[in-house]
Amino acid sequence: MAGLDEAIARIREGAVDRERERTLPFEQLDWLREAGFPALRVPTDAGGAGADVVALAAALIDIAAADPNVPQALRGHLAFVEDRLWAPDGPDRDRWLARFAAGELVGNAVTEIGNVALGAVSTRLDATPDGGYAITGRKYYTTGSIFADWIDANAVRPDGVEVAALVRREQPGVTVTDDWDGFGQRLTGSGTTVFDGAHVDPADVFDFADRFPYQTALYQLVLVAVLAGIAQEAERDAVHELRTRARVYSHGTASESRRDPQLLEVIGRLSATTAATRAIALDAARAVQEAADARGADPATVADRKRDAELAVSRAQVTVTELALRQATALFDVLGASATSSARDLDRHWRNARTVASHNPVAFKARIVGDAVVNDAEPPYEWYVGVPPKGAAP
Repeated sequence: MAGLDEAIARIREGAVDRERERTLPFEQLDWLREAGFPALRVPTDAGGAGADVVALAAALIDIAAADPNVPQALRGHLAFVEDRLWAPDGPDRDRWLARFAAGELVGNAVTEIGNVALGAVSTRLDATPDGGYAITGRKYYTTGSIFADWIDANAVRPDGVEVAALVRREQPGVTVTDDWDGFGQRLTGSGTTVFDGAHVDPADVFDFADRFPYQTALYQLVLVAVLAGIAQEAERDAVHELRTRARVYSHGTASESRRDPQLLEVIGRLSATTAATRAIALDAARAVQEAADARGADPATVADRKRDAELAVSRAQVTVTELALRQATALFDVLGASATSSARDLDRHWRNARTVASHNPVAFKARIVGDAVVNDAEPPYEWYVGVPPKGAAP
């Protein structure tokens, strides 16, 4: 896409300073808007670039290498774009595709705050006299919502049906706070969103049961791509540090650090890991694209493609997590103690990778894949965080 490479280069500039000073990437996301990234998956006849999921994943890896906060902040947007692409042809789909083509972004508001029962949704929609709805509730981990034009919030309609309500962020009754306190990925806008009777147009309310079937695979693919991008940038930083290092160790094996065969071997391993994580992420993206291609197919084909995508991304998550975390530690093996200087901020790679990898425990994903391989078990396609019901098995 014209302009995307330039935007990525600009995003990389100042990324370390933003990390250190906790400067949210509002400007950087605007550069991606200008480059047309919000409509990367939108068909060309609707004003987008018409890219497939593999091209999307490749772009996410490169953006994550420049600043891993930025693609994660777009995770909710990318999922809702996919949802509208899957939706039946008609005015609802066309309206949203036009919004994406115009550069409008969507955030995310799913996780309830407090001791909410596992799987329960306390955020509600109430009917208003004008025929619309008012949304009330509190959400956490609302990634990207502080940057967005819309917030994709799950809620319960007056008839008890769980829905996705698209809420305009800039209106009375919507408060988004940057209060995420994690040690990594601190610039994703993953804080608290409060809805206090904010307006929702009935045309922007969709039954949650109708969401695109491979949504969990798509959500997790974004995180896998972010991890691959972190691995890529860790190699880039290690190469730069070794190439420019003036001092050597007396017990080294060369008169220049950049010529030391042992250090070059470490760099070679870092480069191999970068290639592996990228290849694994893109291979998983192909499975997700095959699920997307099943739109309009018979239910059995849709189910098979959904399952294949879920397992492919789960396998990728297990493997890429391990590789990215190892990469973020191994880069220090080619450097001296000066590399731990906070001015270089090289520890950001581990902190960010560890935070991304903690979103959905890898142990569960490995067990799910193993159960599918051994017992042909169906993987879960939705999962929640909450308080287990009384009397639940330990």
